[in-house]
Amino acid sequence: MLKLLADENFDNTIVRGLIRKNPKVDIVRVQDCDLSGKDDPAVLEWAAQQERILLTHDVSTITRYAYDRVRAGQPMPGVLEISVFAPIGAVIDDILLIVECGLQEDLEGQIHYLPF
Repeated sequence: MLKLLADENFDNTIVRGLIRKNPKVDIVRVQDCDLSGKDDPAVLEWAAQQERILLTHDVSTITRYAYDRVRAGQPMPGVLEISVFAPIGAVIDDILLIVECGLQEDLEGQIHYLPF
C-alpha cells in the first residue's frame, strides 16, 4: 500500500474519511511531522525521503516545485492535486483506489488531478 502525506492546508475531512474507509491507510499530516510552516520544497523533500505521495489542494505552487525536482533528477514520489470543489466521497474513493492498487513507480515523478 502506498504511503501518503497530507499537505498543511489539506481538508482533514478527506483524511478522516480515508482512515474511516480503510484504517490501514498510512497517512500523516504535515502538522504531525514538524513541517508546519515549512515551504513547499521542504515538504516535497521530506515526502521524497519518506517515499510518500503528497496530497494537496495547492495547484499554484506545489506543481511547479514538484516538476523542478523531476527536472533536477531528484526523487519525487508523486503528487495528487485535489480540487477544493470536488465531491469528498469521490475524492476519497479515487485516493483509495490509487493507494490500494497502485505501485510506487506508477506515481514517481507524476502529478495527478482528482477526482478522475
